[in-house]
Amino acid sequence: MGGVTAASLAPILLVLGDEELLATRAVTEAVAKARSVDPDVDVREYQAGALVVGEIAEMLSPSLFGGRRVLVLRAGQDARKDLVAALLAYAKNPDPDVQLIVLHLGGTKGKAFADGLKAAGATVVPAAKLKGHRDRVAFVRDEIRRAGGKCTDDAAEALIAAVGNDLRELAAACSQLMADTDGRIDADTVSRYYRGRVEVTGFTVADAAMVGDVPGALEALRWALHVGVDPVPIADAIADGVRTVARVAAAGRGDPFQLASTLGMPAWKIRSAQQRARGWTPEGLVRAMRAAAECNAAVKGGSDDRAYALERAVFSVAAARQGGAR
Repeated sequence: MGGVTAASLAPILLVLGDEELLATRAVTEAVAKARSVDPDVDVREYQAGALVVGEIAEMLSPSLFGGRRVLVLRAGQDARKDLVAALLAYAKNPDPDVQLIVLHLGGTKGKAFADGLKAAGATVVPAAKLKGHRDRVAFVRDEIRRAGGKCTDDAAEALIAAVGNDLRELAAACSQLMADTDGRIDADTVSRYYRGRVEVTGFTVADAAMVGDVPGALEALRWALHVGVDPVPIADAIADGVRTVARVAAAGRGDPFQLASTLGMPAWKIRSAQQRARGWTPEGLVRAMRAAAECNAAVKGGSDDRAYALERAVFSVAAARQGGAR
Protein backbone atom coordinates (compact mmCIF):
# COMPACT_ATOMS: atom_id res chain seq x y z
CA MET A 1 0.00 0.00 0.00
CA GLY A 2 3.08 2.22 -0.09
CA GLY A 3 2.44 5.60 -1.64
CA VAL A 4 -1.32 5.64 -0.99
CA THR A 5 -2.46 9.09 0.11
CA ALA A 6 -5.89 10.62 0.72
CA ALA A 7 -5.52 12.47 -2.58
CA SER A 8 -4.91 9.23 -4.48
CA LEU A 9 -8.19 7.61 -3.33
CA ALA A 10 -10.82 7.93 -6.05
CA PRO A 11 -13.84 9.82 -4.62
CA ILE A 12 -16.13 7.62 -6.73
CA LEU A 13 -15.36 4.07 -7.76
CA LEU A 14 -17.65 2.25 -10.20
CA VAL A 15 -17.12 -1.53 -10.05
CA LEU A 16 -18.69 -2.62 -13.30
CA GLY A 17 -19.44 -6.24 -14.12
CA ASP A 18 -21.07 -9.49 -13.06
CA GLU A 19 -18.02 -11.53 -11.92
CA GLU A 20 -18.49 -11.78 -8.17
CA LEU A 21 -14.85 -12.61 -7.39
CA LEU A 22 -13.52 -9.55 -9.24
CA ALA A 23 -16.18 -7.25 -7.77
CA THR A 24 -15.56 -8.48 -4.21
CA ARG A 25 -11.82 -8.13 -4.66
CA ALA A 26 -12.19 -4.56 -6.00
CA VAL A 27 -14.14 -3.56 -2.87
CA THR A 28 -11.69 -5.36 -0.53
CA GLU A 29 -8.70 -3.61 -2.15
CA ALA A 30 -10.39 -0.20 -2.09
CA VAL A 31 -11.24 -0.57 1.62
CA ALA A 32 -7.68 -1.74 2.39
CA LYS A 33 -6.29 1.35 0.62
CA ALA A 34 -8.64 3.62 2.56
CA ARG A 35 -7.56 1.92 5.82
CA SER A 36 -3.91 2.48 4.99
CA VAL A 37 -4.67 6.23 4.84
CA ASP A 38 -6.97 6.21 7.89
CA PRO A 39 -7.01 3.05 10.06
CA ASP A 40 -10.28 4.23 11.66
CA VAL A 41 -12.12 4.68 8.35
CA ASP A 42 -15.87 4.17 8.73
CA VAL A 43 -17.05 1.57 6.17
CA ARG A 44 -20.79 1.25 5.52
CA GLU A 45 -22.68 -0.95 3.08
CA TYR A 46 -26.06 -0.33 1.46
CA GLN A 47 -28.27 -2.22 -0.99
CA ALA A 48 -29.18 0.24 -3.76
CA GLY A 49 -32.66 -1.26 -4.23
CA ALA A 50 -33.54 -0.81 -0.55
CA LEU A 51 -32.22 2.74 -0.18
CA VAL A 52 -34.66 5.65 -0.37
CA VAL A 53 -33.68 9.13 -1.42
CA GLY A 54 -34.32 10.55 2.09
CA GLU A 55 -31.46 8.43 3.44
CA ILE A 56 -28.93 9.87 0.99
CA ALA A 57 -28.32 13.04 2.97
CA GLU A 58 -27.53 11.10 6.14
CA MET A 59 -25.41 8.59 4.23
CA LEU A 60 -23.28 11.33 2.63
CA SER A 61 -23.23 13.88 5.45
CA PRO A 62 -19.88 14.38 7.19
CA SER A 63 -19.27 12.12 10.17
CA LEU A 64 -19.78 13.76 13.59
CA PHE A 65 -16.37 12.49 14.59
CA GLY A 66 -14.57 13.52 11.42
CA GLY A 67 -12.39 10.98 9.62
CA ARG A 68 -12.80 9.19 6.33
CA ARG A 69 -15.75 7.14 5.21
CA VAL A 70 -16.23 4.47 2.56
CA LEU A 71 -19.79 3.93 1.39
CA VAL A 72 -20.34 0.70 -0.55
CA LEU A 73 -23.51 0.68 -2.63
CA ARG A 74 -24.29 -2.86 -3.82
CA ALA A 75 -26.49 -3.78 -6.80
CA GLY A 76 -26.38 -0.23 -8.19
CA GLN A 77 -28.47 -1.36 -11.18
CA ASP A 78 -31.47 -1.69 -8.79
CA ALA A 79 -31.41 1.96 -7.63
CA ARG A 80 -34.67 3.88 -8.17
CA LYS A 81 -34.72 6.92 -10.46
CA ASP A 82 -34.89 9.56 -7.71
CA LEU A 83 -31.97 7.89 -5.90
CA VAL A 84 -29.97 7.83 -9.14
CA ALA A 85 -30.67 11.54 -9.70
CA ALA A 86 -29.54 12.43 -6.14
CA LEU A 87 -26.34 10.34 -6.41
CA LEU A 88 -25.44 11.75 -9.83
CA ALA A 89 -25.92 15.28 -8.46
CA TYR A 90 -23.57 14.37 -5.57
CA ALA A 91 -21.06 12.82 -8.01
CA LYS A 92 -20.53 16.20 -9.68
CA ASN A 93 -19.10 17.57 -6.42
CA PRO A 94 -18.15 14.69 -4.12
CA ASP A 95 -16.96 15.09 -0.51
CA PRO A 96 -13.15 14.63 -0.39
CA ASP A 97 -13.43 12.67 2.89
CA VAL A 98 -15.93 10.19 1.46
CA GLN A 99 -15.29 7.41 -1.03
CA LEU A 100 -18.42 6.14 -2.75
CA ILE A 101 -18.05 2.64 -4.26
CA VAL A 102 -20.92 1.60 -6.53
CA LEU A 103 -21.19 -2.02 -7.68
CA HIS A 104 -23.16 -2.41 -10.90
CA LEU A 105 -23.71 -5.59 -12.93
CA GLY A 106 -23.03 -3.66 -16.13
CA GLY A 107 -26.07 -4.82 -18.14
CA THR A 108 -28.85 -2.72 -19.63
CA LYS A 109 -30.74 -2.46 -16.31
CA GLY A 110 -29.81 0.79 -14.60
CA LYS A 111 -27.44 1.67 -17.45
CA ALA A 112 -28.15 5.41 -17.10
CA PHE A 113 -26.75 5.31 -13.54
CA ALA A 114 -23.49 3.67 -14.63
CA ASP A 115 -23.17 6.01 -17.62
CA GLY A 116 -23.87 9.05 -15.41
CA LEU A 117 -21.19 8.04 -12.92
CA LYS A 118 -18.68 7.57 -15.75
CA ALA A 119 -19.60 10.98 -17.15
CA ALA A 120 -19.07 12.51 -13.68
CA GLY A 121 -15.51 11.15 -13.70
CA ALA A 122 -15.89 7.98 -11.61
CA THR A 123 -12.91 5.62 -11.68
CA VAL A 124 -14.12 2.44 -13.38
CA VAL A 125 -12.89 -0.98 -12.16
CA PRO A 126 -13.87 -3.66 -14.70
CA ALA A 127 -15.37 -6.77 -13.09
CA ALA A 128 -17.07 -8.44 -16.05
CA LYS A 129 -17.09 -12.22 -16.35
CA LEU A 130 -14.12 -13.39 -18.41
CA LYS A 131 -15.59 -14.56 -21.68
CA GLY A 132 -12.68 -16.02 -23.58
CA HIS A 133 -10.11 -18.69 -22.84
CA ARG A 134 -7.26 -16.19 -23.39
CA ASP A 135 -8.74 -13.95 -20.68
CA ARG A 136 -8.73 -16.83 -18.21
CA VAL A 137 -5.13 -17.72 -19.09
CA ALA A 138 -4.18 -14.08 -18.44
CA PHE A 139 -6.14 -14.16 -15.16
CA VAL A 140 -4.22 -17.24 -13.92
CA ARG A 141 -0.85 -15.76 -14.90
CA ASP A 142 -1.78 -12.50 -13.17
CA GLU A 143 -2.90 -14.33 -10.00
CA ILE A 144 0.45 -16.11 -9.76
CA ARG A 145 2.32 -12.85 -10.48
CA ARG A 146 0.34 -11.01 -7.77
CA ALA A 147 1.44 -13.68 -5.29
CA GLY A 148 5.09 -13.21 -6.30
CA GLY A 149 5.44 -16.25 -8.59
CA LYS A 150 5.95 -16.93 -12.28
CA CYS A 151 3.67 -18.97 -14.49
CA THR A 152 3.98 -19.98 -18.14
CA ASP A 153 1.06 -19.90 -20.58
CA ASP A 154 1.00 -23.68 -20.86
CA ALA A 155 0.91 -24.00 -17.05
CA ALA A 156 -2.11 -21.67 -16.97
CA GLU A 157 -3.74 -23.78 -19.73
CA ALA A 158 -3.08 -26.97 -17.72
CA LEU A 159 -4.52 -25.42 -14.57
CA ILE A 160 -7.72 -24.38 -16.36
CA ALA A 161 -8.01 -27.91 -17.81
CA ALA A 162 -7.68 -29.39 -14.31
CA VAL A 163 -9.84 -26.97 -12.34
CA GLY A 164 -12.36 -25.55 -14.83
CA ASN A 165 -13.42 -22.01 -15.66
CA ASP A 166 -14.77 -20.78 -12.31
CA LEU A 167 -12.64 -17.82 -11.22
CA ARG A 168 -13.02 -18.53 -7.49
CA GLU A 169 -11.72 -22.06 -7.97
CA LEU A 170 -8.91 -20.85 -10.23
CA ALA A 171 -7.89 -18.18 -7.69
CA ALA A 172 -7.95 -20.77 -4.86
CA ALA A 173 -5.93 -23.21 -7.00
CA CYS A 174 -3.33 -20.52 -7.75
CA SER A 175 -2.88 -19.68 -4.06
CA GLN A 176 -2.65 -23.41 -3.23
CA LEU A 177 0.04 -23.91 -5.89
CA MET A 178 1.97 -20.91 -4.59
CA ALA A 179 1.79 -22.30 -1.03
CA ASP A 180 2.98 -25.76 -2.07
CA THR A 181 5.69 -24.93 -4.63
CA ASP A 182 8.66 -22.57 -5.00
CA GLY A 183 6.47 -20.20 -7.07
CA ARG A 184 7.99 -21.08 -10.47
CA ILE A 185 5.07 -22.84 -12.10
CA ASP A 186 5.20 -24.65 -15.44
CA ALA A 187 2.96 -27.28 -17.04
CA ASP A 188 4.88 -30.13 -15.34
CA THR A 189 4.30 -28.60 -11.90
CA VAL A 190 0.57 -28.39 -12.59
CA SER A 191 0.24 -31.91 -14.00
CA ARG A 192 2.26 -33.38 -11.10
CA TYR A 193 0.11 -31.50 -8.63
CA TYR A 194 -3.25 -32.28 -10.21
CA ARG A 195 -2.70 -35.76 -11.61
CA GLY A 196 -5.76 -37.83 -10.77
CA ARG A 197 -7.21 -35.23 -8.43
CA VAL A 198 -10.02 -33.84 -10.53
CA GLU A 199 -12.46 -36.68 -9.85
CA VAL A 200 -12.05 -36.81 -6.08
CA THR A 201 -15.29 -37.65 -4.21
CA GLY A 202 -16.22 -38.51 -0.65
CA PHE A 203 -15.67 -42.18 -1.51
CA THR A 204 -12.01 -41.51 -2.41
CA VAL A 205 -11.59 -40.07 1.10
CA ALA A 206 -13.48 -42.95 2.76
CA ASP A 207 -11.58 -45.68 0.86
CA ALA A 208 -8.18 -44.24 1.84
CA ALA A 209 -9.25 -43.85 5.50
CA MET A 210 -10.54 -47.46 5.63
CA VAL A 211 -7.17 -48.88 4.54
CA GLY A 212 -5.32 -46.66 7.02
CA ASP A 213 -3.81 -44.31 4.40
CA VAL A 214 -4.08 -41.11 6.44
CA PRO A 215 -1.93 -38.88 4.13
CA GLY A 216 -3.90 -40.07 1.07
CA ALA A 217 -7.25 -39.56 2.83
CA LEU A 218 -6.33 -36.05 4.04
CA GLU A 219 -5.01 -35.02 0.63
CA ALA A 220 -8.18 -36.29 -1.06
CA LEU A 221 -10.33 -34.57 1.60
CA ARG A 222 -8.60 -31.20 1.24
CA TRP A 223 -8.79 -31.41 -2.52
CA ALA A 224 -12.49 -32.41 -2.48
CA LEU A 225 -13.33 -29.43 -0.23
CA HIS A 226 -11.13 -27.16 -2.36
CA VAL A 227 -13.01 -28.03 -5.59
CA GLY A 228 -16.34 -27.49 -3.85
CA VAL A 229 -17.52 -31.00 -2.90
CA ASP A 230 -20.12 -30.48 -0.16
CA PRO A 231 -19.04 -31.74 3.31
CA VAL A 232 -22.34 -33.64 3.84
CA PRO A 233 -21.82 -36.29 1.10
CA ILE A 234 -18.19 -36.72 2.29
CA ALA A 235 -19.43 -37.46 5.84
CA ASP A 236 -22.05 -39.83 4.36
CA ALA A 237 -19.36 -41.59 2.30
CA ILE A 238 -17.18 -42.13 5.39
CA ALA A 239 -20.15 -43.58 7.30
CA ASP A 240 -21.10 -45.74 4.30
CA GLY A 241 -17.49 -46.95 3.96
CA VAL A 242 -17.39 -48.11 7.59
CA ARG A 243 -20.89 -49.66 7.44
CA THR A 244 -20.14 -51.54 4.21
CA VAL A 245 -16.90 -53.03 5.55
CA ALA A 246 -18.65 -53.98 8.81
CA ARG A 247 -21.51 -55.77 6.96
CA VAL A 248 -19.16 -57.55 4.55
CA ALA A 249 -16.76 -58.57 7.35
CA ALA A 250 -19.68 -59.97 9.38
CA ALA A 251 -20.84 -62.02 6.37
CA GLY A 252 -17.53 -63.89 6.20
CA ARG A 253 -15.27 -64.58 3.23
CA GLY A 254 -17.86 -65.88 0.75
CA ASP A 255 -17.98 -65.40 -2.99
CA PRO A 256 -19.00 -61.77 -3.80
CA PHE A 257 -21.59 -62.91 -6.37
CA GLN A 258 -23.27 -65.26 -3.87
CA LEU A 259 -23.18 -62.63 -1.09
CA ALA A 260 -24.65 -59.96 -3.40
CA SER A 261 -28.28 -61.05 -2.98
CA THR A 262 -27.91 -61.73 0.79
CA LEU A 263 -26.35 -58.33 1.51
CA GLY A 264 -28.35 -56.44 -1.12
CA MET A 265 -25.33 -54.74 -2.66
CA PRO A 266 -23.46 -55.21 -5.97
CA ALA A 267 -20.69 -57.83 -6.16
CA TRP A 268 -18.01 -55.23 -7.10
CA LYS A 269 -18.79 -53.29 -3.91
CA ILE A 270 -18.52 -56.49 -1.82
CA ARG A 271 -15.21 -57.46 -3.44
CA SER A 272 -13.77 -54.00 -2.80
CA ALA A 273 -15.05 -54.02 0.82
CA GLN A 274 -13.51 -57.48 1.39
CA GLN A 275 -10.13 -56.05 0.43
CA ARG A 276 -10.61 -53.05 2.74
CA ALA A 277 -11.79 -55.29 5.60
CA ARG A 278 -8.30 -56.81 6.00
CA GLY A 279 -6.71 -55.61 9.22
CA TRP A 280 -10.03 -54.67 10.85
CA THR A 281 -11.36 -56.27 14.05
CA PRO A 282 -15.00 -56.09 15.23
CA GLU A 283 -13.91 -53.75 18.09
CA GLY A 284 -12.08 -51.49 15.64
CA LEU A 285 -15.17 -51.29 13.39
CA VAL A 286 -17.36 -50.35 16.37
CA ARG A 287 -14.95 -47.49 17.20
CA ALA A 288 -14.90 -46.40 13.52
CA MET A 289 -18.73 -46.41 13.41
CA ARG A 290 -18.80 -44.17 16.48
CA ALA A 291 -16.29 -41.76 14.86
CA ALA A 292 -18.34 -41.70 11.61
CA ALA A 293 -21.56 -41.02 13.57
CA GLU A 294 -19.92 -38.14 15.50
CA CYS A 295 -18.61 -36.70 12.22
CA ASN A 296 -22.08 -36.95 10.62
CA ALA A 297 -23.68 -35.20 13.60
CA ALA A 298 -21.10 -32.37 13.49
CA VAL A 299 -21.31 -31.86 9.73
CA LYS A 300 -25.10 -32.03 9.51
CA GLY A 301 -25.64 -30.19 12.79
CA GLY A 302 -24.02 -27.06 11.38
CA SER A 303 -20.69 -27.35 13.20
CA ASP A 304 -18.61 -24.17 12.85
CA ASP A 305 -15.73 -26.07 11.31
CA ARG A 306 -17.01 -28.90 9.16
CA ALA A 307 -13.63 -29.44 7.50
CA TYR A 308 -12.10 -30.04 10.94
CA ALA A 309 -14.85 -32.57 11.82
CA LEU A 310 -14.07 -34.47 8.59
CA GLU A 311 -10.31 -34.42 9.25
CA ARG A 312 -10.87 -35.70 12.78
CA ALA A 313 -13.02 -38.54 11.40
CA VAL A 314 -10.20 -39.56 9.00
CA PHE A 315 -7.72 -39.75 11.91
CA SER A 316 -10.22 -41.56 14.17
CA VAL A 317 -11.16 -44.18 11.54
CA ALA A 318 -7.51 -44.89 10.75
CA ALA A 319 -6.69 -45.08 14.49
CA ALA A 320 -9.59 -47.49 15.04
CA ARG A 321 -8.13 -49.79 12.37
CA GLN A 322 -4.65 -49.62 13.94
CA GLY A 323 -6.01 -50.03 17.45
CA GLY A 324 -8.12 -52.97 16.45
CA ALA A 325 -5.23 -54.73 14.70
CA ARG A 326 -3.23 -55.41 17.86
